[in-house]
Amino acid sequence: MKKLNIVLALVLTGLVSLSAQAVEMRDHHKEVIGKDCKTCHDNGIKQFPSDQACLQCHDIDDLAEQTARSEEDRWQNPHNNLHYGKDLPCQECHGEHKPKKPMCSNCHTFKFDKHKE
Repeated sequence: MKKLNIVLALVLTGLVSLSAQAVEMRDHHKEVIGKDCKTCHDNGIKQFPSDQACLQCHDIDDLAEQTARSEEDRWQNPHNNLHYGKDLPCQECHGEHKPKKPMCSNCHTFKFDKHKE
């Protein structure tokens, strides 16, 4: 019985490690991060990354500039908007492993074609 428990524990451990490695990731993140999940998951593997983890590589001012709209639509910038300024948590709109709809699409109907889920 003891051997069976050991074998089951080893199989379960192997399955868990395989499932952790089989997670979908964007190509540009694979190139930079590789397989070190803790690079982003600074609060633990089962937790969403903190904004600070995202901001290690992504500069909010650069993002706001890249996503700037016309003067008329200037507050529809997802990285510098009327409601949150530049303080909207990254995870509200972006999901690395599962695509997400932007939080603003719950109320607003404008499109942001370049959104990276």
